[in-house]
Amino acid sequence: MGMPSMPELLVILAIVVLLFGAKKIPDLAKGVGKGIKDFKKAVKDDETVEDAKESVKEIKDEVKETIVDAKEATTTTPKA
Repeated sequence: MGMPSMPELLVILAIVVLLFGAKKIPDLAKGVGKGIKDFKKAVKDDETVEDAKESVKEIKDEVKETIVDAKEATTTTPKA
């Protein structure tokens, strides 16, 4: 079962025109395009959120290391 040939595509197009009418087809195509655009935007937003979460985790780890280093520095300093 391969790609449909030209006559098969023409039959499918004729059925679509009969079902929806020639005036509705551009609206349908516009709706499909908007849906794809919104989907891509949502996927991109999810990736951005995940990247931000990773950055926050890395910053938290760095702060913890800095605090531990500061505590060690204050406890090992000899008192006069």
